[in-house]
Amino acid sequence: MNIIKSIKNLTKKEKMLWIGSLLAIVISFLFLEDIDYLTVIASLIGATALIFLSKGDVIGQVLIVIFSLMYSIISFVFGYYGELITYAFMTLPTAVIALISWIRNPYTEREVKVGKMTGAKWVFLILSSIVVTIIVGYALYLLNTTNLVFSILSIVTSYFASMLMVFRSPYYAIGYSFNDIVLIVLWVLATIEKLSYLPMVICFVVFLANDIYGYINWKRISKRQNKV
Repeated sequence: MNIIKSIKNLTKKEKMLWIGSLLAIVISFLFLEDIDYLTVIASLIGATALIFLSKGDVIGQVLIVIFSLMYSIISFVFGYYGELITYAFMTLPTAVIALISWIRNPYTEREVKVGKMTGAKWVFLILSSIVVTIIVGYALYLLNTTNLVFSILSIVTSYFASMLMVFRSPYYAIGYSFNDIVLIVLWVLATIEKLSYLPMVICFVVFLANDIYGYINWKRISKRQNKV
C-alpha cells in the first residue's frame, strides 16, 4: 500500500476533486479564531479516504480506520454519544473487517474486486440493522444523547453503508450519502451553539460530493469488471 502510487493512479478530474475538497475544508477553518486542529486533520483525512475509496483502492480503508478514531474523539468532546458509539464501536470495527475483505479480494494492485449483493445478504443487512438500531438507540436514549432522532438515523445509515463496504458493493456510497446528509444536519445544529463546528458542516458537504462521485465511479468499475 503505497500512497504515492495511489495518488498517481488518480485521474486529473479526481485530483481536482480531491484538492478542491481539501481546500474547501482548510478555508472553512481559516475564518475561525479558535481552530480545533484535531477536527481539521480528521476532516482532511476523511476527504482523502473517500477519494481513494471511490477508486476501490484499499488504502482508503486504512484512512477510514484512522478517521473513525479521530471522529470518535471529536464526537465525545461535543457530547454526540450516538456518533461516538457509531464510529468507535461500529464504523471502526467494520472498517477493519472491510479492510481485510478488500485485501483478500483484489482485482488489480490498486482496485478491489466489486462484490455482488445477493438476497441473503440483503435479508441479513436489513434484519441486523433493525437489531442494531433497537439496541444502540435505546442506549442513546438512556444517555440523554443530544439530538437523539438524528443520532439514531446516523447509526442506521452508517451501519448500512459500513456493511455494504464489507460486501464491496457500489451501494456503500449511497448509504454514506444518506449518512452525510444526516451528519450535515447534526453539525448544523452543533454550529448554532458553537461556531467553531462550522468546518464539520463543510466537511460533510465535501464528503457528500465525494460519495456521490464514489457511487458513479464504482458503477463504472463494476461494469468494466463484469465485461472482462
